[in-house]
Amino acid sequence: MGTKQQILRAIEELPEDANVEDALDRLYLLYKIERGLSQADRGELVSPEEVRQRMAKWLR
Repeated sequence: MGTKQQILRAIEELPEDANVEDALDRLYLLYKIERGLSQADRGELVSPEEVRQRMAKWLR
């Protein structure tokens, strides 16, 4: 499925009372997921230890 079709499908699946911000949030989430999957496919992963270190900084 092409990008345009994915965007249209994501918008069509929104509830009837969704607003523009809801649509943008959904599209951004799908973009980030797709980007993450592509990075994982290329082996660009973060080790569990690095995740712990990053989380420790965020939780200060």
